[in-house]
Amino acid sequence: MPELTIFSLALVVAGAAAPTRPLPDDSLAARIAARVAETPGAVVGVAFRDLSRGDSLNLNADELFHAASTMKVPVMIELFRRVDAGALSLDQQLLVVNQFASIVDGSPYALDIGADSDSSLYAKVGARVPVSELIARMIDHSSNLATNTLIALADAPTVTRTARALGAPRIEVLRGVEDQKAFDRGLVNRTSARDLAALFAALATDRAASPASCRRMRDILLGQAYNDGIPAGLPAGTRVAHKTGDITAVNHDAGIVYPAGRGPYVLAVLTRGVARYEDAQRLIADVARLVHAHATAPRRAALTSSLHRAPTSGLDRGGGGGKLPLDGRRGPATCCAAAPPVLSAPSVPQ
Repeated sequence: MPELTIFSLALVVAGAAAPTRPLPDDSLAARIAARVAETPGAVVGVAFRDLSRGDSLNLNADELFHAASTMKVPVMIELFRRVDAGALSLDQQLLVVNQFASIVDGSPYALDIGADSDSSLYAKVGARVPVSELIARMIDHSSNLATNTLIALADAPTVTRTARALGAPRIEVLRGVEDQKAFDRGLVNRTSARDLAALFAALATDRAASPASCRRMRDILLGQAYNDGIPAGLPAGTRVAHKTGDITAVNHDAGIVYPAGRGPYVLAVLTRGVARYEDAQRLIADVARLVHAHATAPRRAALTSSLHRAPTSGLDRGGGGGKLPLDGRRGPATCCAAAPPVLSAPSVPQ
């Protein structure tokens, strides 16, 4: 079904102006835009894909955001594709070391245990850990140490190529965590809501890798430890195979939602410009609640709509400058660094 395109959505979600064509007051797009407008300074990208009914919605879905820990999903996909190809075993043991090379000049750097949401893995530095365990830690607890260990194996440019081949053309995975020299030169990971939705749709429909590998990846994502975003907006007990990502004034959640009594749908909600973590998570949960109500309403003719902002060339640069903190539930554990457009507080290296 062709998309109904309404331009200048980003102006709506950023609270700057009305769309060029009025939205019906009861439309899903209008309800989401109204909720976003209640959060001053919020810039939001939303991509919704109903995998069984063909319904979809794109709100500012091509805007590029700091990827935070959502970039760990394409790393996982690339590794499982290697398993399918016989080039890697999930039982393979990798030596865990806390020393990594900057992508700028190869100079060494180490991770800060206090900034990692999974500090327990540091007890295994100097030991060998199975790839399967490292992947689970990278996804479910957003382990920075596991991520840097695995991205060295997966190869960042290869991860980007794989993601783009799966329908995520704007995603870019350049490196792991806390490479300060790369950050200072603007070498950052980035994604859009549409890109993440494409990856999760591929995972949900067994296209990201073999059916067996996709099932295993979905099981890992169902074990997500941080559930303040999308799951918080859904009925209790609703299963969500998802990945979060949080840094200063940047909060994301994306995944596959399994409502009771019907097929799954994919939802990606990316935000920046919201100073308080709690406010950003509440916003994501409210968007998830609105989408769930729409998706589970009595079936009607599917309407596919798209509200666009012109894509940015790279990440917007804020006036505050500085360095970003690490990602995680309330700050720790991301894989990459960028400068959000507006930071309301100083940040620390990422």
